[in-house]
Formats: sequence, C-alpha cells, structure tokens
Amino acid sequence: MNLPPHQMVMTLLMTPDMANFSGNVHGGTLLKLLDEVAYACASRYAGTYVVTMSVDQVIFKEPVHIGEIVNFMASINRTGKTSMEVGVKVVAENIQTQQLRHVNSCYLTMVAMGTDKKPIPVKPFAPQTPEEIRRHDEAEKRIELRKAFKK
Repeated sequence: MNLPPHQMVMTLLMTPDMANFSGNVHGGTLLKLLDEVAYACASRYAGTYVVTMSVDQVIFKEPVHIGEIVNFMASINRTGKTSMEVGVKVVAENIQTQQLRHVNSCYLTMVAMGTDKKPIPVKPFAPQTPEEIRRHDEAEKRIELRKAFKK
C-alpha cells in the first residue's frame, strides 16, 4: 500500500492477551495502539521524533472483540507551527463474515521535537481532496472550541 506521507494504516489481529474482564479488547490497549499509530503518522510526516500533547474526543462506539482484525487509519488533519492534529478512525473486521464496524475515533495532537528535546517547526499541511479539506476545517473548529473552553 502506497499512502501519501500524511496518512498511515496499521492493521492488527486482536489476540487474547488484549482482553479485559469482559472478554473484549481492553480500552487501554486501544488507547495505546491509537497513540502508536498517531506517533507513526506524525513522525513520518514531520521527519522527526514527536510527542503526544493531547488526546481529544476518544469515542468508543462499540466493543472490539478478540479475534477481529482491526485497522487504525491515521491522517494528518491540520498542522500548526510545531504541532499536528492526527485523526484516527478504527474499523474492526469480523474474519468469518468480513463485516466491518466503525468502532472508535479520536484526535491526537502531536508535537515535533528536535534533538535538543524542544519543539521544532513542521511543514504546513495543505489539504487537497474534499475529505482532507473537511477534516482540516473540522480541526480548526476543534481548536476554537479548546480556546473557548480555556477561557
């Protein structure tokens, strides 16, 4: 799969070691995987080490079951001076039926770091497709909401 530098997909089989007490994939496991795919996407785009600044709007729509294949689809939605918003959509697939379910979505803000462990500028992201433009505009709205909330 040849994705542009601002996108990444991570596919994993959900195994029994990922189960919670209900027999589904533990939410903490999903959060760790969300952070990993956001890191990979942002560091690939920025060409440098990145750190997680925030995780926004984690929505667990449905449980993820052991034995399902899960696709974590990450995309840079917007860049700031040193930060990037990475949107991640999680789709679970039942191996036997091939049924797909959108089970989770969230937004992570990642910051590019230099070798001195200080934030460094990232190249601006210019959305091209209607989907990228929509995601960029929605990211702008989330930024405004966070600013209003801080006040």
